[in-house]
Amino acid sequence: MTLALDAAAQDLLFREARTANTFSDEPVGDEQIQAVYDLVKYGPTAFNQQPLRIVLVRSEEGRARLVEHMADGNKAKTSTAPLVAILAADNEFHEELPSQLPHFPQAKEMFFSERSVRESSATLNGALQAAYFIIGVRAAGLAAGPMTGYDAAGINKEFFADGEHSVLAVVNIGKPGEDAWFPRGPRLAYDEVVTTV
Repeated sequence: MTLALDAAAQDLLFREARTANTFSDEPVGDEQIQAVYDLVKYGPTAFNQQPLRIVLVRSEEGRARLVEHMADGNKAKTSTAPLVAILAADNEFHEELPSQLPHFPQAKEMFFSERSVRESSATLNGALQAAYFIIGVRAAGLAAGPMTGYDAAGINKEFFADGEHSVLAVVNIGKPGEDAWFPRGPRLAYDEVVTTV
């Protein structure tokens, strides 16, 4: 049995794709990121909720504000990537549920009236959407450098002062530069992961 996706696409999205640590200076345009979003917005989530919010950091001022909160090992990468995206979960995503889940608009109040439930769901489903976003960046022929090494409270305060959002990841985006790749890390084998009951 083979996959429906051809081998070249499998390589582009998974087998040959890597986390980039350096980038060329080739710019990443808004139209590329819109194409990525317009593809990955169809990824499945619970109740069709869409908590992912994306802040594209393009200005020098915005970059300086972000780099201040990155872990030391991520500062240089974030300073020099052509584009950086802050991926966050909107903890008030439930406000959009009636329009995004029209066959079950009561889900907003029935399941998500409590803040703690919303935060948990936004984190899980926002993380799913963040993963789709990374695959979408690869589908655009770009490299992604996702990171979670940062001061989350600092980024939340700096970029999401409303207190309604929680940063999930920071992703450097662009064409890979010189020595962009670390050696590929090992992966668990099928038999180590999959069981049948």
